[in-house]
Amino acid sequence: MRSQRLVDALVLLALAAVGASAYLTWIRADPGEGRAVVELSGYDVSRAPVTMAVASLVAVVVLRLAGTGMRRVLCALIAAMGAATGAVALATRPDAAELARLRPQLSTVLTDHVEVSAGPAPWFALVGGIALLAAGLIGVATAHQWRRPTARYDRDPVTTPEDQWKAIDKGQDPTI
Repeated sequence: MRSQRLVDALVLLALAAVGASAYLTWIRADPGEGRAVVELSGYDVSRAPVTMAVASLVAVVVLRLAGTGMRRVLCALIAAMGAATGAVALATRPDAAELARLRPQLSTVLTDHVEVSAGPAPWFALVGGIALLAAGLIGVATAHQWRRPTARYDRDPVTTPEDQWKAIDKGQDPTI
């Protein structure tokens, strides 16, 4: 039970960190000569980390309903999404052509030199990726210990299909 909550907490941490990276400055480009500095957020540069975090959140919700085998598969997917998020955070550095496509005012036709610096957002995305990777690995290792889905809302587990048909014949609704 504790490991299940730890997985939930790590995925929520990852969602918060990657969500913050989407809005923080990922790249700061200064075209020089008194032109306005252009700041690109994480969502401008790459939508992959946010997509991975939201998909992991959906997977955690589905984990509540799945059996042990499916939980392991979903946790492995969460770990893979964490690794992909970390890789995107480390590898995504737009070159001059990409910056010109994202913001035309950074085109080499308009400027001779563009000074590019990284903002804090890739580090937030990296932390989120590491949290997703850890959540997935913990989930794969401990999925067999998690609480099973309950039959809390099932009507009567000992009722046979024949009993349900008899109840319908009597005019009763067997699903209530």
